[in-house]
Amino acid sequence: MSRNVIETVMGAVVLVVAAIFLVFAYRMADVGTVRGYEVWAGFSATGGLQTGADVRISGVKVGSVTSQTLDPGTFLAVVRMSIDPSIKLTADTTAAIKSESLLGGRYVSLSPGGDPDEIKPGGRIQFVQNPVDLEDLIGRFMFSSQGQSSSAAPAPGGATQTP
Repeated sequence: MSRNVIETVMGAVVLVVAAIFLVFAYRMADVGTVRGYEVWAGFSATGGLQTGADVRISGVKVGSVTSQTLDPGTFLAVVRMSIDPSIKLTADTTAAIKSESLLGGRYVSLSPGGDPDEIKPGGRIQFVQNPVDLEDLIGRFMFSSQGQSSSAAPAPGGATQTP
């Protein structure tokens, strides 16, 4: 009987330590959304960008993607972002959707310009760069390299043609 009590207490201790670790990891990972003022940008494609994704300037997280909608008039993907209130974006800021790695994950990269005017809360980022579609680039490379093979191309039936 005493063995069951010891196993139960040890199990409870393990669960408490695991819960403490999860809380610590969540706080240290900085995965919460940034509360601040909202701006938006219209992209022709979002390339897998998710709500909650980071918004970064020079690699530093300054905001979060809060929503994505489709503008029925222009058919652009409207990406709304919450930006840290201490960061003031210039009117000529450029937004680009970039990959975190080859395995996936996207974030919005902002590049402020030199304009003295600022984007007001609720304002639009005018300049955008659409995401690069890696699958499309690989497909283009593969099909373009097929046309540039050696000068002796195989003819139907297995024979080669010489120029």
